[in-house]
Amino acid sequence: MRAVLTACLLLFAPASALAQVPADLAREAHEYERAQIEGDRASLERLIADDYVLVGGDGSRTDKAAHIAEFTAPEMDLQPVTVRDPVEHVWTDGAALGGTVDVVGTFAGSPFRQTLRYVDVWALRDGRWRVVYGQATRVPAVN
Repeated sequence: MRAVLTACLLLFAPASALAQVPADLAREAHEYERAQIEGDRASLERLIADDYVLVGGDGSRTDKAAHIAEFTAPEMDLQPVTVRDPVEHVWTDGAALGGTVDVVGTFAGSPFRQTLRYVDVWALRDGRWRVVYGQATRVPAVN
């Protein structure tokens, strides 16, 4: 379950940052967010690089196939996210997009809520943007 929650937040591009990144990357980042929320396997397959690596806050590593399996699991039901404190760094053939999000949903009928800080690294390969790396850190609950 922890891997599922970590995966849920890693790849959401900050909606408020999309106006500042190249238009083609903004479209792909938006599509990636939608595909994760809706569990759209075909779009995830297209947008995630074959050599993709996701690193969770505990140091665990997830590859493309496992990441897609988590998002497309019938037990997963995510609500849309809003990115706070967006981070965006863009260069000629790459970008790092991230921020802070509250991931809310259910997995196998059990509700979850988690706040994460994340970054997704995008690479422009053969004229198409692909997510190549993600990392997320759980934000401890404040009492």
